[in-house]
Amino acid sequence: MANGQQPANDLEVYRNLLDTPTEFEDGFNLTTVVGIFFCGLIMMPGGIYLGLMTGGNMGSAASWVTLILFMEIARRSLKPMKKQNLSVLLHAASVMMVTQLFIPGGPLGWLVFRAYLVTSETARDAGMMESFPSWFVPPPGSEALLTRTFFHHDWLVPIAIVGFVMVISFIKRYTLGYFFFRLTSDVENLPFPLAAVGAQGTLALAEIEEEEEEGAGQGADQDAGEGRTRRTNRWRIFALGAVIGIGFGVLQVGIPTITGLFLSKPFYLIPQPFIDTTVLSEGVLPATPTGLVLDLGMVFIGFVLPFWVVIGTFTAILATMVVNPVLHRIGIIHTWQPGMDTVNTTFANNIDFWLSFGIGAGFGIAIVCIYAACKDVIGKLRASNVDGAAEQKDLWATPKGRGDYPLWIAAVIYSVASGLMVALCYFLIAGSTGFVNPMRILFFLLFFAFLFVPFISYVNARLLGISGQTVEIPYIKELGFLVSGAKGLEIWLAPVPMENYGNMAQSYRTNELLGVRFWSLVKTDLVALPVMFVLSLTFWSFIWHSDAVPSEAFPTAQVNWELMAKNTVLIYTSTFVQPGEDPDEVRIQDSEFMKAIHPEVIGGSFATIVGVYGVLSLAGLPVTFLYGLIRGFGGLPHYMVLEVVGAFLGRYYYQKKYGSINFLRDAPALLAGYFTGVGLISMATIALRFIQAAVSSDPF
Repeated sequence: MANGQQPANDLEVYRNLLDTPTEFEDGFNLTTVVGIFFCGLIMMPGGIYLGLMTGGNMGSAASWVTLILFMEIARRSLKPMKKQNLSVLLHAASVMMVTQLFIPGGPLGWLVFRAYLVTSETARDAGMMESFPSWFVPPPGSEALLTRTFFHHDWLVPIAIVGFVMVISFIKRYTLGYFFFRLTSDVENLPFPLAAVGAQGTLALAEIEEEEEEGAGQGADQDAGEGRTRRTNRWRIFALGAVIGIGFGVLQVGIPTITGLFLSKPFYLIPQPFIDTTVLSEGVLPATPTGLVLDLGMVFIGFVLPFWVVIGTFTAILATMVVNPVLHRIGIIHTWQPGMDTVNTTFANNIDFWLSFGIGAGFGIAIVCIYAACKDVIGKLRASNVDGAAEQKDLWATPKGRGDYPLWIAAVIYSVASGLMVALCYFLIAGSTGFVNPMRILFFLLFFAFLFVPFISYVNARLLGISGQTVEIPYIKELGFLVSGAKGLEIWLAPVPMENYGNMAQSYRTNELLGVRFWSLVKTDLVALPVMFVLSLTFWSFIWHSDAVPSEAFPTAQVNWELMAKNTVLIYTSTFVQPGEDPDEVRIQDSEFMKAIHPEVIGGSFATIVGVYGVLSLAGLPVTFLYGLIRGFGGLPHYMVLEVVGAFLGRYYYQKKYGSINFLRDAPALLAGYFTGVGLISMATIALRFIQAAVSSDPF
């Protein structure tokens, strides 16, 4: 594609970047194990600290820097790594740097949020502090919470449940995900455009040596030279991003951490998590949160995100800023009061309007995606009927050495694992409260485990196979629980199976393109998950014990966790029974959550999204714009200014100057380099915190 030329569709350029190989190799070896421990011991604590300080996620950057470091060590040891080894190592690093429910550092971070939730003002005001079961979190007066430690017997059951859920999720991910990979990739032959991106990204910085040797062996000196030039350019771009990240990381993370070592309150040269101007602008924009994030990373994120997604989000944000004052003046948004900051304004607006709007919009985008998937299936069936005389092949045949196994085994193992999860949830819910009809609860648990999870996983596997998009149907679990007549908190706290394994189909396809034997991924997870669990427990214990989370030491967590707690408690109120209250007299309709549900708003937003999809389709405009709208409605404008700047720089400067293909290859390297640089500063500063705690006579 010539420089500056734009593709007809942003995803079209991804479709045929790589061909499917005919030979597969095991990518798991000792290097993978060393990489797992490297990511866990070096990268994980920095990722946790960065997430609490700035809300940044260095998961992707940590994965790439692990890949690059090990690749260079192997090259200088004259033992270059094959593409299969690189792919599995990248997968291992991604597992170690997983973010759960927007909280980095593995599953134990979510337990810290639970500890905050049960002692928060929100839970206290709702009368819930003493109502959380002991299998979910220790009671508010427990020594485990007062001393902020996981090493207490009150945490044994909650931690054991988290470990059990990890094991079951691992089994279901590699069975149901594999099942739908076979259906969508092998049988339906869907292109999986972003799988090629993932495979290309694994090789983008490395330009592996075997490729150069093959080119040299064929006498393709010019091609080999071009490969070296591309690699050199990407190294320069990655290094540039890293230098920028280090410089900005010193200002954003380094100075607050270092000053916090000897001052009672850290000094923030760059306000975290954002500059809040809501109170200042309320005279002009009432009931509208305003502010600005001073984070250079947002520019690079806008640089990489699909352009029309960013534009759609920006359009929705602007519409929200116009709509909020109008809704306030006509009395629809009535909870907001002058003087509220960003968090309280956002929560008030959600109660009055945007929660219901989001539900309707979510259902609308789900229907649109399901319609598109069904339309594609019908088109394929018609094409197969027309071309019935064409060459036929065995749709269920699998390439030799890929690591396949019979689909019926995957179905049986998934069923057993799901049955165990249903049994655990039923025991936790029905055994903890007498306010539930047991058979209704059992029905909904079976429905979610054996019908909804396979359904939503297949729909997402097909969507990823067709367009690289995903979809979630919102509030299905909440609706099911309300219909069940459940009373109490246990129904919300149990690990009810609601996973979406559609993304595993794309992961399988990515590794297939790289010639990776699938059992390599299984062996990697068998090592990585226990290591991640233990290190997550260790690092979160240390960080939580050294400072309260959230607190002034972790400003982003202080803002984000408060809003999360408010939204969480709002949902819990729908079935909550006050101590001493007769559950038969509790009406769900009187809960704060149900008061926030407005059917007319849900219907209006549903119709709006479906209508916008129709207009975009008829006009031939990018449908990704619609996904951006969903992302932005009711959202905060704080993050969008710099993100839009990055989107326009990428679209109208870099792509026009260097071409779309080069941009798609180089932009992720710049983003990875930036977050690697910020992550290095985070790791260095948290090391100083560890040293201070180690040498202090009273570190905690």
